[in-house]
Amino acid sequence: MKLFVGLGNPGTKYQGNRHNIGFMMVDLLARDYGFDGWKAKAGAQMATGRIGMTKIALLKPQSFMNKSGLPVAEAARFFKIDPENIIVFHDEIDLGEGRLRVKQGGGHGGHNGLRDIDRHIGKDYWRVRMGVGRPDTKEDVHKWVLNDFSRHDMNTWLPAFMEALSREAGLCAEGDMASYMSRVAHLAPAPGKASQAETNDE
Repeated sequence: MKLFVGLGNPGTKYQGNRHNIGFMMVDLLARDYGFDGWKAKAGAQMATGRIGMTKIALLKPQSFMNKSGLPVAEAARFFKIDPENIIVFHDEIDLGEGRLRVKQGGGHGGHNGLRDIDRHIGKDYWRVRMGVGRPDTKEDVHKWVLNDFSRHDMNTWLPAFMEALSREAGLCAEGDMASYMSRVAHLAPAPGKASQAETNDE
């Protein structure tokens, strides 16, 4: 069994924020793969089902982004899932819009949700880094992630990106992360050029 965690902030106020793309992702998986309805459990919303042959628990922590770690840890204990079988979907400002990187371990890169998960379960889980780009000035980063995706985003790259992530989720569930990244990039080519941070990361 694997635990797929979407990061975001609870409540309608934050629903369309860039910071909530993780919530959007697991909501889409629940819909596309016919998961059981969402249920409140241990400070999170949870749904269970299968993607391909793999049993999956979907999780949306309801404790706000910077307190995501405890609900993840409690779900992992409940289902007896080790960190290497936990996959966290989250926004990544150091990747250009519509770009994807999947990696196990590493630093949190200033992401408050990852920082708190690291504190509770260590760093051996997988991160699905979903590029939302960054604003022109450093001072605008907080505002950027807590603003909704623009109408342009919604009418161009975002729907195809999300659809590809969901369509190829079986590869992620099987642990074939290289193929997952490749297939998503093929189905939903990202707009524009890679950011400098992304180029350095590669």
